[in-house]
Amino acid sequence: MCGIAGWVDFARDLREEAVTVRTMTATLANRGPDDEGVWADADAALGHRRLAVLDVAGSPQPMAAEEDGRTLAVLVHNGEVYNYRRVRSRLEGLGHRFRTAGDTEVVLRAYLEWGERCVEHLEGMFAFAVWDPARRRLLLARDRLGVKPLYFAHTADGLLFGSEPKALLAHPSLECVVDAEGLAELLAYIATPGHAVYRGMRELPAGCTAVFEPGAGSPVLRQSRYWSLPHHEHPDTQERTVETVRGLLQESVAAHLVSDVPLCTLLSGGVDSSALAAFAARCGEGRPRTFAVDFEGHTERFRKDFWHEDPDAPYAAEVARHVGTDHEPVVLRTSDLADPVVDAAALRAQDLPRPIPDMDRSLYLLLRAVRQRSTVALMGEVADELFGGYQSFRDPTLVDTANFPWVTMGLRVAPHGMSTGLLDPGLLRKIDVPGYSAQRWAETVAEVPEVPGEAGTERVMRRVGHAHLTRWLPLLLARDDRLSMAVGLELRVPYCDHRLVEYVTNIPWAMKTADGREKSVLRAAVADLLPASVTRRRKSPFPVTQDPRYGQVLRDRFNAVVTDPASPVRPLLDGPACAELAREERPVAVDGWGERRNVEMVLQLDAWLRHHRVRLEL
Repeated sequence: MCGIAGWVDFARDLREEAVTVRTMTATLANRGPDDEGVWADADAALGHRRLAVLDVAGSPQPMAAEEDGRTLAVLVHNGEVYNYRRVRSRLEGLGHRFRTAGDTEVVLRAYLEWGERCVEHLEGMFAFAVWDPARRRLLLARDRLGVKPLYFAHTADGLLFGSEPKALLAHPSLECVVDAEGLAELLAYIATPGHAVYRGMRELPAGCTAVFEPGAGSPVLRQSRYWSLPHHEHPDTQERTVETVRGLLQESVAAHLVSDVPLCTLLSGGVDSSALAAFAARCGEGRPRTFAVDFEGHTERFRKDFWHEDPDAPYAAEVARHVGTDHEPVVLRTSDLADPVVDAAALRAQDLPRPIPDMDRSLYLLLRAVRQRSTVALMGEVADELFGGYQSFRDPTLVDTANFPWVTMGLRVAPHGMSTGLLDPGLLRKIDVPGYSAQRWAETVAEVPEVPGEAGTERVMRRVGHAHLTRWLPLLLARDDRLSMAVGLELRVPYCDHRLVEYVTNIPWAMKTADGREKSVLRAAVADLLPASVTRRRKSPFPVTQDPRYGQVLRDRFNAVVTDPASPVRPLLDGPACAELAREERPVAVDGWGERRNVEMVLQLDAWLRHHRVRLEL
């Protein structure tokens, strides 16, 4: 796992600009604490930070392929190619010779053999850039599901790219500006393919490549899609479907266990992560290690709410005993969650404010603790998007409203969406989150082809599933990548195996809910591996603290921000609503999602504008 950055420019000699790319690369230091490197020629400069996972002693980057004193291609690569041994064997049969034992040189040699179509031969999570000096051509590529990130931006005569927005924003030609459309994208909490919130910046969509090269009058960027979600009839019976899901998931977990450094599994006690732990125990060597997050006193003070029916910790411990893992709870204190250093680190890692920052801080702290024991961790993300685990799948009043189900849910809390209750109504009417997201929903629905014989609920749920996988999942993958990389931990997501995704996408909704519960197929596929209490357990999201002391921390910080004349967020706020809330002496309510989320968004926006030097042009 690594961080990559670079600059291609056909109007200047970048050998004299390598320090700029080194500065861009330095912003990604946490992604690669083990090594760094920069390579430059006249037209291109490529930077790399390395977290060594495979071929620890070898595979330095940028990696160049040379022949007869000529540089054929130079690669910077982020991620893991799980089928690299098979691809390497095939390339050796075609005459290629290898100097290293990892997957990086396999990607480089695959490019030399198949050009930009090399991605079709690779399986895993990856984002990479290849500079071809003879053709004066840059290839950018991203994995099928977009597990690994890749951003780019045009300059006057060239192109910048990097693993995170901060790398591009470190270049002097790119301003840190967010306009009305960018703010609408941020507040709607959707991930429109290609959008990056910051003006002038784009994200290479999942399953795409892009080629940048000189054109007739000016450089051109040509973007191509090599993979997309397939939509077709599902031919299998319920029994055969369950068997296939089990086989595909077991194969994926086995592939994700390949590592030359310590590896573990994150375990919440839900069916998603518990299934991974069970397969890791079966497929791996030795006794697997698992970690779970908990809050000090959480089980004792737990109160059932709309999202959480019971605490996670007892279930995680039960699964660990059942499948046989070395299990370690990571217990967080309220003071940890309230630590301003942790708050700043989580925001800096993501480059953007988010409506649920307390979850982000909890995940950051969990991953930081895990990193002290392991370098790689498996995570159960994506199962809910695949198998229909969220309330936004199951509530019939959310799934067919001409808008994204999770946006509709937020609009029930506040007229302009989740976390916007303390923002200026005039500003919210101007950026129009409901209208913006409804337009994006229409674009999403238009992508989903008609499947013969499918109508009614099945047709609606196919669209809902597509939306979750293409507009919701990228938000979670981005969060997971940034927070794990901020502590130098590689997160792997076995449910993102593209063969599993292709198969489950087309399972009819009636099968996915065959027993009247969410994720019926997944529950059935792993029923014999897990305790019955876990396979029967209702979906429970990532936990949040219910400690009222956390509400007091939010109260104190909110009052400090809204009474600070120099606060950059004040012009964006609903003055009377904020003043009324500031007059109250009680802690901010930590039950539910309304007041807590509204206050958290004010604090996030203030820190973002204050410390990231963002300019809003609305």
